[in-house]
Formats: sequence, structure tokens, C-alpha cells
Amino acid sequence: MASLTPNVAQASRIVIKIGSALLVDAEGLRQDWLSALALDVAAMRLRGADVILVSSGSIALGRRVLGLPLGALPLEQSQAAAAVGQIRLARAYEEVLAPHDVKTAQVLVTLEDTDNRRRYLNSRATLETLLAMGVVPIVNENDTVATDEIRFGDNDRLAAQIAVTVGADQLILLSDVDGLYTANPKSDPTATRLDVIAKITPEIEAMAGDPVSGLSKGGMKTKVLAAKTAVAGGCAMAIMEGSVLRPLTALQEGAACSWFLADVDPQAARKRWIAAMKPRGALQLDEGAVLALQAGKSLLPAGIRDVTGEFGRGEPVLIVSPQGDALGKGLVRYTSQETRQIAGHKSGEIEDILGYAGRAALIHRDDMVI
Repeated sequence: MASLTPNVAQASRIVIKIGSALLVDAEGLRQDWLSALALDVAAMRLRGADVILVSSGSIALGRRVLGLPLGALPLEQSQAAAAVGQIRLARAYEEVLAPHDVKTAQVLVTLEDTDNRRRYLNSRATLETLLAMGVVPIVNENDTVATDEIRFGDNDRLAAQIAVTVGADQLILLSDVDGLYTANPKSDPTATRLDVIAKITPEIEAMAGDPVSGLSKGGMKTKVLAAKTAVAGGCAMAIMEGSVLRPLTALQEGAACSWFLADVDPQAARKRWIAAMKPRGALQLDEGAVLALQAGKSLLPAGIRDVTGEFGRGEPVLIVSPQGDALGKGLVRYTSQETRQIAGHKSGEIEDILGYAGRAALIHRDDMVI
């Protein structure tokens, strides 16, 4: 099984989740640990990998500034602490990565941003643009506005959703435990770590108990749930103990961890997801658009002959030939009303027709399956 273990040095797009307990201690921000992590991130960027950091810590930092007590806080105080701490968190990452010529950006999301297809497309487009510009996005849940019904509730599952959203091939959860065990190793001396999990079975899920140290908010159960999301999206996921300096270098050199394997790559998983959707409408193409799609290009408004059905931005539509044969499906970037307005027109005319500068492609090639 060792040959199946992913190599972090070969990741082309990697998401790294950082828990509060690693980043903040009783004295405040762990500056030495963060500076060492920056060396790992800079090394990954230098070899051409895209990197996204999903970081906890804003509430922990903010509550110190505000003098709030330890333990559970009322929602309003948690949101206030997050608002204060988020500034410091973003600045800390900027300051440790800037000396390595790595630009950073702050991205705050809620569960709604991934559940709602319009917001999902916007989030994905923003993250893709930042990565294309060589920026390292620092992602966190938007605790200042999120209420229970629109919360992920833990950054393990948020990190998995971000990994799937951007088509990452690896997700690393830097945690307070070094992997998934058959039982709690603190209470069961016979417990053994599972180094490679090829498939998440009910038995694997049953092994997930409470966090060993009590520091992780989500615990092992949320990590296994995160793994289910990640691997379904074609992304391998590792759980490792992250307190060591330069944890990603340690992982590359064989540090103890548990790897959850994906049986497809991110692009194939995304295509499979789109193919399973129920279309809300249909776009009939002209011959030129059919040839363009067969050549692997995106679908432009100029190639649309007819629009049927009612759909919103980000919803699935059927793509059909001039003869009415189904060619595939895709997530459309305009509403049905807007699509009818721009159908047959060049992308450069979109702003004059709709009154705003929209995206050139009606359906991007990454958002369709033919």
C-alpha cells in the first residue's frame, strides 16, 4: 500500500487546514511556528504548486484582545472576537509570507457560499483568479455574520469543501493528532494508526471518536466527514500532527499520518458530479460551437441558436446539437433571461446588452461534461 501513498511534493494544488491550537497558545500567536510554515508554503509556491490555507484562529486571537474569558462564548461575543481577530490573523499571514515574495488574500465564506450555486460559482471564480495570479488565499469561515443554520461549524469540513471547489489534488489537515486510530490510543493500548485508508467504510467511520487532546473543535468524526467530501471530489486527504516546525516538510520526509485515498482525479470527479445533475433548461448550439466544444473550448454566447427552460446562474443545463441531440451538460454563468439576450452575440457585446461586464464564456470548459 505504501506505493499508493500520495507525495506532498508532487501536489499541483494543495489545501492546508490549520487548527487554532497550532496557531495560538496561551501566550498568543505562535510566531515561530507560523514563520516555519511560511517556509513550507514558499517552497511549494517556488516549485509551481497552488496553495490555499484554511486557517482557524480569529476568535482565539480576538478574544485575547477583547479580554474575553476562556470557554464557550455567546454568539454575539464570538462574532465580535472573530471581527477583531480576523484582522490580526490576515496580517500575520501577510507578514510571514511577504518576505518570500508570496502575496496573500483574505477570503471569508459561509456554508451558503457553497450550497448556493450562484455563490459557489462566484467563490470558485474568485479563488481560481487568485491562484492564477500566484496569490495564496487565506480562507476562514465568516464568523462575524454566520449563524448556526449557515455555518460549517468546523474548518475541517470547510477545508474539504474548498478543496473540492478548486479541484485540489491534496488536502492536509494539520491537527493535534497524527492520524486515525482503530480506537482512542489514550485509553486503548492496542489501538493502531491506519496509515492508508483506501475506502471509507462504516467500520472506518465507527473508529472516529473524540479528539485525543480535547483541543480540536471538530474532533475525528468531522475529519472523517471531511475525508468523505474530499475523496468524493478526487482529492486525497492526510491527517497529521502539525505542531512540529515545518510540518509539510516533515510530511514529505515520512512523518506519521493517515492518508485517505481518492479513486478518481479532481477533474473526473467534477465531471461526474455535473453529469449526475438534473438539467433546468437547454442550449441549442450552431455547428461552429459544436466544433469548438469538441476541440476542448468553452461555450461562448455567439454559438447559441436557441434557449429553452428557466434557470438561474450556476444551474445545470443540457447542451444540444443543431439537430437536437444531447451533447452534454454544463453549469451556466447567466440566467435564462440573460442568456436569451446575449445568445448569438459576441462576448465583447455582453456589457452593452446587459449593462454590465459579464464573463466571456457562457459555460466554461471546466464546468461542462461532453
